[in-house]
Amino acid sequence: MGGYKSDRVKALIDGRVKIEGCEIQFQEDGIGDLNSNVFSGPQTLDVTEIGLQPFMVAYANDGFRDYTLLPIFPLRQFRHKNVFILTDGNIRKPEDLRGKTIATVGYSSTSLTWIRGIFQDEYGLKPEDMQWIISAKDSSAKDAGKASKQENIYPEELPIKMGPPDKDESELLVSGQVDAIFHAGEPKAYIERHPKVRRLFPDYRSVERAYFAETGIFPVMHAVAIKKSLILQNPWLIEAVFKAYSQSKTMAYDYIAQIAWLKESLPWIAQEFEETRALMGDNYYSYGIESNRKSLNPLFRYSYQQGICKQELTIEELFEPKSLKLTESQV
Repeated sequence: MGGYKSDRVKALIDGRVKIEGCEIQFQEDGIGDLNSNVFSGPQTLDVTEIGLQPFMVAYANDGFRDYTLLPIFPLRQFRHKNVFILTDGNIRKPEDLRGKTIATVGYSSTSLTWIRGIFQDEYGLKPEDMQWIISAKDSSAKDAGKASKQENIYPEELPIKMGPPDKDESELLVSGQVDAIFHAGEPKAYIERHPKVRRLFPDYRSVERAYFAETGIFPVMHAVAIKKSLILQNPWLIEAVFKAYSQSKTMAYDYIAQIAWLKESLPWIAQEFEETRALMGDNYYSYGIESNRKSLNPLFRYSYQQGICKQELTIEELFEPKSLKLTESQV
C-alpha cells in the first residue's frame, strides 16, 4: 500500500486495523510520486492513495484502466487558503486577479483545478481572465513529490508560459515577476514568513466555513486506487479495503474526541473538532459515493470545463462499479 501517513490511515499502518486476509506493507510517498508509480512507473502498489484529478486525466486522455477507484477519500482540503499575493501589491479581493499573472506548479493537479473552479463559480474569474506561468521549480516538492505527467496538462486554448529554469514559484512572486501564486500547499516564501508575501484571504477559516455553509462542498483531493487484476482474482477486497480505511478513520475521530487535547500541541483542538462537527456533521470526512456526490461533481465538471480532460467523466464510470453502493453504515 502507498500513501501519506495521515491520522486517518494511521491505525491501518500500525496494524491496529487489518485488511482481512492480507498482510500490509506501507510505503509513504508524495502524491506526485504515487501518481507516477501507478500511471507510468513499476506499479508496485496494489492499493494506493492517488490524486483524483490525475486519475481522471489518465482515464479520459490516455485510456488508463490498470487500476480502478474506490470511494475512499484520504485527503480533502478547502482551497481558499492556497492563494498567495504580495503584501504591497494592488490585489485585495479575488476580482482584482483579473488580468494578473499567476504562478503555479502542476497546472492540472487536483488542487489547482479546484482553486480555478471555485474562483470561477464564486467570483466569476475564468482561467482565461488571468495570465499563467508554470514555475520550473517547486518549493514544496519535498512533501508533494515530483509532479506526474498527468499534473502537467495545459489546455491548448490557454496561453501558458514556462518560468525561468532557475526559479521556483516563491522566487517569481517575491521578485515581482508574477502577481500571485496558486499553490497546493504553502510556498517556501510564505512558510519562511517573507514580509512581502501573504494569503489573499488572511482569515481563510471564516471564508472556507462560509463556502461550506453555502455549498455543502468539502473538496475531494485524493481517492484510493486498487489494481484491477487484484480484484478480478479477489473481488472481496473491494469491501475489505473500504471497511479497513473506514475503521481507521473512525479511530482517528475517537482519538481527537478523547485524548488529542492532551497529546497534541494545539491549545484549542477540542473546540475546533466540536465546531467542525457542528457545521459539517459528525462524519465530515465521509467515504462512499452517495454522501459525496455534492463534493465530487464539481471536480468532474471543472476537469472538462477547463480543457484538462478530453471528455466529461461521470462518477459511475470512474469508480469501481461494485463499490458504488458501499456505505460506512455497513462497516
